[in-house]
Amino acid sequence: MPHMLLIVEPLGQREARGVEGGRVAYQQMLDFTEDLKRAGVLMASSSLASATTRLQKPEGAAASRVLDGPFAEAKEMIGGFFLLSCEKRDDALAWAERCPAAAWATVEVRETGPCYT
Repeated sequence: MPHMLLIVEPLGQREARGVEGGRVAYQQMLDFTEDLKRAGVLMASSSLASATTRLQKPEGAAASRVLDGPFAEAKEMIGGFFLLSCEKRDDALAWAERCPAAAWATVEVRETGPCYT
């Protein structure tokens, strides 16, 4: 069953870390990605930019609305993800525990599946 590890970072963390700290963190994440590949569980992964755009189309609305961030109410952002092929939630949690980002962010584990259940 696929599980997604979402890296939930505090806003401003990347800027506070600086360029050199960012390079070190990024290399740690690349090394973790290689571990996932060697284990045969990685389905997809990517870092995400901090800039964001939202699209909303309320029910009954004729047109959609596009909003560019940053958003004042946001205190954190999704900084990246790993999509893993794990048999059990405990397997995905074990990988989340090994993720270097757990030292500076929250690693949220979600099983994928249909939205109607």
